Order: sequence, then C-alpha cells, then structure tokens
Amino acid sequence: MDLRHLESLRAVRDHGGVVAAARALHLTPSAVSQQLAALQRGTGVPLVERVGRGVRLTAAGSELADRALEVAVALSRAEAAVDAYLERPTGRVRVAAFPSAATMLFPGLLARLDADAPGIDVELADEDVAQGEFPALTARHDVVVAHRPDVPARWGPDLVVVPLLREPLDVALPPGHRLAGREALTPGDLAHERWVTVREGFPVAAVLDAVAEAAGAPPHVVQRINDFGVVEALVAAGHGVSLLPRYTADHRDGARFALVPLRGVRAARRVDALVRPDRAERVVVRRVVDALRAEAERVATGG
Repeated sequence: MDLRHLESLRAVRDHGGVVAAARALHLTPSAVSQQLAALQRGTGVPLVERVGRGVRLTAAGSELADRALEVAVALSRAEAAVDAYLERPTGRVRVAAFPSAATMLFPGLLARLDADAPGIDVELADEDVAQGEFPALTARHDVVVAHRPDVPARWGPDLVVVPLLREPLDVALPPGHRLAGREALTPGDLAHERWVTVREGFPVAAVLDAVAEAAGAPPHVVQRINDFGVVEALVAAGHGVSLLPRYTADHRDGARFALVPLRGVRAARRVDALVRPDRAERVVVRRVVDALRAEAERVATGG
C-alpha cells in the first residue's frame, strides 16, 4: 500500500468528501480520486461508495483509515529514532495560529529556533477560524495553535493536545469611562454597556454570553468584528466596551484604553497546540512545540 493513498483515504474520512480532502492535501479532486481507486484495486475490496454526488467510506474503508493512522505513527517513530542521533535535526515544520496568538508567540518562537535549532525551517500561517474548525487545520499544518473557553478541552479524537497558556480576558473601556478606575468589574457592572465583540463561535463570544447570563440581561452588541486591532480602535474611540486578551491588547499602559479584570465568570481563554499523532513523533515537530511552550511560559509570566 502506498502511504500517499492511505493519507488520501484518511483525508476523505476526516473531511467528509473528495473535494474537501483535496483542499486539505493541496491536491486536485481528480488526484485524490485516482489515489482512492489505486488503493481500492490494491486491496481488492470496496473502500468508498457513492452517496448522492459525493462519496463516503465503506465499513472496510473506515477500518483501513483507522489502521492508516497507526501506520503513519509507526513510520514517524522510525524517522524520529534516526533523527535523534542528529546533533541538528533538519526539516520543515508548518505552524498555524489564530491572529492574536501569532502576534503573541511567533516572534519569540522564531528567535528561539534561530538560536537553538537553526536546521528547522518554520513556515508560519495565520488562521482565523471558529473553535470547531481548528482540528481540521491539522491536515494542512504540523502544529495548530488554537484557543477555547476556559473549560476542559474537547478537541476530538486522533489529536495530541499540548496546553500552552491560560490568557485572561479583561474588560476594555474607553478613556474617561465611568468604570475605568475600578480595580475589577462584575457582570452586573456591565449590564447596560454597548459591546464590540467577536463573531459567534469564538471563545471571547462564549465569555460574553456568560457575562450576560450572570448579569441577567442580554448584551447590547453594536458590532461584531474578529480583528482585535479594529476592536481596540473602536473602543479607544469610545464606540463601546469589549473583552480583550490581556497579553496582546495594545492599551499603551492605559493611555489608549483601560483594561480592567472581570470577576464572577471564567473570563479567560485557553491556548493549546494541536498536532496529529504521526506528526507529533517527528523530532523537528517536538522541538517546535517545546519552543512554543517555552515562549508561552515567558509571555504568561510577564517575561
């Protein structure tokens, strides 16, 4: 069996079809279909079946996709065993992160790797997706930095999850706001504020929902924008209040807008690194994850 064919079979199962699998693997749908056909000829049993205008895996195909993951992990472990004897492991590692985590972690990550692992070529990408879409990104990236509400992780099966940090979400208030001088705020203090927040499905939106529930009133949302830079500009100009991540918010020591801690709800987000099990075995990937953990610790401790 060809490993590329097995990878295509897994991608069709994980992404729900040939077109989505092709997009994740950077192939054409025709190439994925040809690989599936070759794999099916080699095994001698039906692996996919037609459903409407698409395909789905048969029971045999689903079983083979599960075993394909074990094959990929075993191969990666074999490669890692050889790489362990290299003084300077080399290879490319693709790392994706949501934009504010990229701002927070990428500069320090590259500096650490340049100093300690110059043989590793890191390809960076920013991916602004809803929480449920992060696992799918691991098909295209070796390491995916994802965020979630401050609750136990539920990233799904077949992923190695490495916790990086817990980042508080503070209330951002325009200059001169009546609450700007407080040491901390409660949901009740914010019941009648105009909110600038992110779109539904993102961790900050879940925290605002918790604030509204604790306050006993729905939030008055005036704008939903995911780019924190735009959100900061709107808050600074007095167009509303917001919840912003403490470590990356550009408040300029309070001169641009005030950041006040929020009490009474779990006002934070968790940042994790997601890696597929086979890629987690590669020495270069482990080195990158270790550097991410070190950089996250530096950020969280105010280094």
